[in-house]
Amino acid sequence: MPTMVNVEVVKGATENNLSVLRRFTKRVQSSGVLPRVRSKRYTQHLPSRNTRRAKHLTFLKKKVVTAELIKLGKLNEVSKFTRRR
Repeated sequence: MPTMVNVEVVKGATENNLSVLRRFTKRVQSSGVLPRVRSKRYTQHLPSRNTRRAKHLTFLKKKVVTAELIKLGKLNEVSKFTRRR
């Protein structure tokens, strides 16, 4: 489990705001928080087993319904590789 990193900077008595901000950004960069967050930004997470199972069950139900409608002649048979524009 990743550890939480809190970066804290205390302003000194004779220190100006710009140097405090500079120290804070340096500590954030050295802690490695930003690269870790940015690397996780676009990763795809696998859905859980229950969600995959539920999605597959709804697909199977829809497949049975469409097959029945095709047999009854209420729905035209759709080719699998149609081009959509």
